[in-house]
Amino acid sequence: MSAGFSRFSSLNWYLLVMSSKVLVNTQPSSSLARSCYFNMKQLVLYHNCCPLMNCKARNLFFPWLLCFFLLVISPSCSDTDTLAQGQELKDGDHLFSASGIFRLGFFKPGHANTSYLGIWHNTNNEKAVWVANRDTPIFGNSGTLRVDDHGNLKLSYSEGDSIVLYSVQAASNTSAILLDTGNFVLRELNPDGSIKQELWQSFNSPSDTLLPNMKLGIDKKSGLSWSLTSWISDEVPALGSFTLGMDPNGRNQMAIWWRGNIYWNSGPWENSLVKIFGKFDDYRFSYISNENETYFTYAVSKDITIFPRLTLNEKGEILVFLPDSMIPQVSCSTSAPSLRAGCVEQKLPKCRSPQDKFVYKMGLMSTEGFAFGKSDNLSLSDCRALCLKNCSCVAYTSTNDDGTGCEIWSKDSSFTEQYRKELRSIFIIDTKIRIWWIWMIIVCGGASTFPLLFSVCYVIWRKKKEEANRSEKMKQAMLLRELGGNAMSYTLTGKLKKRWRDQKAGPELQIFSYESISDATDNFSTANKLGEGGFGPVYKGKLLDGQEIAIKRLSRSSGQGLVEFKNEAILIAKLQHTNLVRILGFCIQGGEKILIYEYMPNKSLDFFLFDSSRKNLLNWKKRLGIIEGIGQGLVYLHKYSRLRVIHRDLKASNILLDKEMNPKISDFGMARIFGLNGSEEKTNRVVGTLGYMSPEYAMKGIVSFKTDVFSFGVILLEIVSGKKNISRSVSEHSLLIEYAWQLWNEGRALEIVDSTMDEPCHPDEALRCIHAGLLCVQEHAADRPTMSEVVSMLSKENVRLPAPKQPAFIDAGEEVPECTDDKLNNCSINDVTISEIDVR
Repeated sequence: MSAGFSRFSSLNWYLLVMSSKVLVNTQPSSSLARSCYFNMKQLVLYHNCCPLMNCKARNLFFPWLLCFFLLVISPSCSDTDTLAQGQELKDGDHLFSASGIFRLGFFKPGHANTSYLGIWHNTNNEKAVWVANRDTPIFGNSGTLRVDDHGNLKLSYSEGDSIVLYSVQAASNTSAILLDTGNFVLRELNPDGSIKQELWQSFNSPSDTLLPNMKLGIDKKSGLSWSLTSWISDEVPALGSFTLGMDPNGRNQMAIWWRGNIYWNSGPWENSLVKIFGKFDDYRFSYISNENETYFTYAVSKDITIFPRLTLNEKGEILVFLPDSMIPQVSCSTSAPSLRAGCVEQKLPKCRSPQDKFVYKMGLMSTEGFAFGKSDNLSLSDCRALCLKNCSCVAYTSTNDDGTGCEIWSKDSSFTEQYRKELRSIFIIDTKIRIWWIWMIIVCGGASTFPLLFSVCYVIWRKKKEEANRSEKMKQAMLLRELGGNAMSYTLTGKLKKRWRDQKAGPELQIFSYESISDATDNFSTANKLGEGGFGPVYKGKLLDGQEIAIKRLSRSSGQGLVEFKNEAILIAKLQHTNLVRILGFCIQGGEKILIYEYMPNKSLDFFLFDSSRKNLLNWKKRLGIIEGIGQGLVYLHKYSRLRVIHRDLKASNILLDKEMNPKISDFGMARIFGLNGSEEKTNRVVGTLGYMSPEYAMKGIVSFKTDVFSFGVILLEIVSGKKNISRSVSEHSLLIEYAWQLWNEGRALEIVDSTMDEPCHPDEALRCIHAGLLCVQEHAADRPTMSEVVSMLSKENVRLPAPKQPAFIDAGEEVPECTDDKLNNCSINDVTISEIDVR
């Protein structure tokens, strides 16, 4: 039976070889046929390389015979290697090179819903060897590649401007073709179909992979540089932090740069080519240098049975692909001397050692780390380097599931190892190697070495103290990085000392020491306490130079934390308006988190408005000025500031008054930044104060600029009436806006005006304020005006206001729960911000 199978297999191989020879000059038309054709040729080559009786490939005869029949009988297909002028290649379509070796189309890396145009090997399911739109992903499946009527090669998609790969003023009869080399070429053709000129090719814009006959170097005439740039992660093709190319300093060598700094160099070409790549028999490397160009390239033998390529990966390694293996040929992150040849030593701070290792573990950290912004465009290698260069950093990880972004932790955070699917993998520094000598001294010395043991303990204590100080400096540096501006250190050592930090130009903030703040407030005495909110207590203070300040100290029991602290510091530092409170600086020391503001001598609006003995100090003219100032501040936040901010916690207690009773909006801990094109978002974390929150926000978690408009409407009615929105003192109603609506419908709207004012209001102005306030508190956000429209309504008497509809929160039989002392954990009225409530 074995002999029979041998004879049958030999006959099969003979037929297969003869069939493939017949097909050598045949160009298959369908994608399936092309794939079969290419794999059949590869299989024949593989068969020729191994003995007939011992080669496992002989058992694959029947699948390949099926491919042969499909090849013969397959009908004409739309798949082609050419995209003609006026044609489109949509998401899901492909171009195949003539022999089916390469294909071009749209793909989605990882689990993202973003598409890229790429080229990859037709029988290799690994990542693309070339990507067109690396830093401009296309959302969804709307991508289209086309050669337009003018000969331009461009990518189009439903949401956004076209991505132009090549632009020409006018070229008729152009087409793009995918070659068997993997090169995608845009050509201008003569009327007879011959090539007139090549306009553009993908080989001139490499990604992270060098294919045979591609160039890596410099075109001296055009100034074009051929170089590879790594992906930012294994799943994201965006430009990474490593670049491989020719050394531009005139030295005939290759180099890898890491964010602009030399990371590795090959050495002179004559010796380095043989040393680095000479051991690969199937690769023939060469170095070409003449008056026109200088470049490095390679070719492969015709009978090579694998898909040859050189790749620069996201770790900065050069990979060479061999049959069934992927060999790192350059790797500066390994300890193998053969792979590290040419690596440039990376400078580390004195607190670090080259032997410091990070261990990959699954679990969670005890505190929130510092996450770098998206604009930093950091890879995991960048994150490791940032952690190593910071003496206080003990752990790092990527912030996104696709391996991008960076979050680091300082030494005040501990790690708990757990194996749960939803937890992240974190790289923890292994300190066992660094402290083994301490334990050796303790064990070996015994009781006879007590003085030495005492010295060691003192050194450890001193080191921990220094590490704690470094941790504090790290926190300050992290916050300074987010603030993005100059900072002035404000310390107190017997006299005032100021020291400038060399940072980027921007808002000027002071870093206050805890000692200076404690001294300014007489150790936070109750006599200097101005009040207390959701963040914590607020104190009045005076610096040594006589400047009065307001000090907001985060309470340890507060529901707000470092996120809200940074949010407020960063926002107020970057916002500049006469009706926004001005921040002077901050303090982070130990468990203390403190914000320092300009001092407002007249405290907050509710201090006057809701106190029977002080509200008469607010005459009508001052109330109108306060309304106008709050409105102008909100218009700036919503429309004119560079951040476009929704406050989310606007209320009378967050409106501060200066010595001229001008209003200043404060407390941005709950604020939310919107993009330039954003209109609304949904959040599961609802923050704010009952009575001021819009219904769609309080009940559905939908936040928009109209959320602040609703709060402003409530404050406007409170200023006019002198009464709180939620109060038992508003007639028989629970809500001021409900009472105002009833009076409006009955034609008695002016009865809501505060009667305790020393001078009467102007009736037309009061009616316009009430009218605008009711428009602001409409139940549906779409019915509310924008803040720009509200300011226009209040300032222009000739502007005709639309009739208001029934406001929100009015329902027969519905009562707003009264907040008593035993319910303050679930309810807040004016004074205390709710950090988080559940959405109904």
